[in-house]
Amino acid sequence: MQYLKQSLLILTGVLLLGCGYKPSSHFTPKIIGEKVYTEVEVSLSDPENTVLTKDALNRALLSRLKSLSTSKKEADTHIKVTYQSIRFRPLQYNKNGYVVYYQANITLHFQLIKGTQKEERSIRGRYEFPIRPSAIISNALRFEAIEKGSIHALDQFIAYISAKGVLNHAK
Repeated sequence: MQYLKQSLLILTGVLLLGCGYKPSSHFTPKIIGEKVYTEVEVSLSDPENTVLTKDALNRALLSRLKSLSTSKKEADTHIKVTYQSIRFRPLQYNKNGYVVYYQANITLHFQLIKGTQKEERSIRGRYEFPIRPSAIISNALRFEAIEKGSIHALDQFIAYISAKGVLNHAK
């Protein structure tokens, strides 16, 4: 049994290396570049979330793409994020008719500008969360839901950019 597991692991490794497999994060820096300037447009309805989104975007760039956030002058790429909409939708009610589960739908508009190329995309991030029966959504829960939904949208944007990098490499 142990021999079979080792053989299968070695075979998988040989196949991946032999096929020229490269993770999508290998191609993304070619699309984004090493130095990125991030700008998050302030939402007048939720100015507190602008800071959360900018921090999340910078963390995502650094951890997933190994790109550094820098000043606008030094940047290879400029990413601008704008809140398009923030909506809360009840998902589940208890037997008395009170909402006990909500879904936050956050739509972010991304603009990626690198040189003369400009890519725009609107992406929706979702986050589901419970609340106590007969309670309203507190500010803390609301901010957390918006932050988590924004992070989901950022992850989808990074996945989109990664896939675009792979497709451009294949051409």
